[in-house]
Amino acid sequence: MSRWVRLFVLAASLASLVPSGGGAQTITRPPDGDNQRASVSQWIGLVQVTVDYHSPDVHGPGGEDRAGHIWGELVPYGLTDLGFNNCTSCPWRAGANENTTISFSHDVRLQGQPIPAGRYGLHMIADKEEWTLVLSKNSTSWGSYSYDPAEDALRVKVKPRANEYREWLTYEFTDRRPDRTTCELQWERLAVPFTVSVPNIQDLYVQRIRDEMRGEASFTWVNWERAARYCLANKTHLDQGLVWAQGAVSNPNFGTANFTTLTTLAQLQIANGKRVEASANIDKAMATSGLTAVAVHGFARQLQGQGEKDLALKVFQLNARRFPNQWPVNLGLARGHADTGDKARAIGYARLALKQAPDEPNRKNVEGLIRQWSAPAGK
Repeated sequence: MSRWVRLFVLAASLASLVPSGGGAQTITRPPDGDNQRASVSQWIGLVQVTVDYHSPDVHGPGGEDRAGHIWGELVPYGLTDLGFNNCTSCPWRAGANENTTISFSHDVRLQGQPIPAGRYGLHMIADKEEWTLVLSKNSTSWGSYSYDPAEDALRVKVKPRANEYREWLTYEFTDRRPDRTTCELQWERLAVPFTVSVPNIQDLYVQRIRDEMRGEASFTWVNWERAARYCLANKTHLDQGLVWAQGAVSNPNFGTANFTTLTTLAQLQIANGKRVEASANIDKAMATSGLTAVAVHGFARQLQGQGEKDLALKVFQLNARRFPNQWPVNLGLARGHADTGDKARAIGYARLALKQAPDEPNRKNVEGLIRQWSAPAGK
């Protein structure tokens, strides 16, 4: 056991000899060793991840500089006998004072391994090349002195890395994605990263929307269409998306057959293999009032994104009949013909669009398309 660990155990032992005052409740005092409490949270969509810990510094309570003596000394490598409470093979508490804890509002994966929603004691087994993260079902103890491997909920391997100097032990979320985040313990010149991911993030959103659509949110077609659009944009729960899209159009209380609802319904019908119904709804959408060339162009581009080349070209052509010789009608015709393989017509319409470009960025974009479509095949 290192000198620093022995000193801490001795201090804890001496503190236990102080009379308790006949069982009276302990008064509030500063944290032991001035290791201030800290907490950091990160959301992964609907999922909250929180680490609660006490933060020691490289310079000890007496001001001694412990740089170069943290890893392998103050924090011993491997499991160690802390000489207290019968824990003879103890991991590090991953902080100071009480349990460092990590909590998840929903089921997640840590380093790819499943872990249920809940609050866990977070311990670590340090080593020079590879660390082990230990999540314990016991999250209410002091440090690792009561650690029991029988209470392990999960153990995973992680790789430490060199890091810029950190005086205070800190947990930080260093990478934040729609379905995952990376959390790092950072102290002295070392960082220990681990990844928390949510593999079913879209299921969680759809379930939340389902719950919301049972309440006041369902009293407008706008939310029916937004719910349907979420499923369409994320290619998830497309059957449920179709139900919501149909409701946005035909719900007896709030449904409205406008360009937005009809085109969303048509796209979800396509996604569910109902192409005949989709084509009919596209015709209805094109007959609605208040259309703009930009809105129709945007819908045709969405169809292209679905891989519906021929249907997209049909909509570009309907746009040209409704709004002849306008920007971005000619650009749409150019894109539609290019997508179906007719590069000559695409270039012709692109040259018309070039004259109508409303600004320099759009002009340069059209010039780039003309160069792309004019290049010999394979180049």
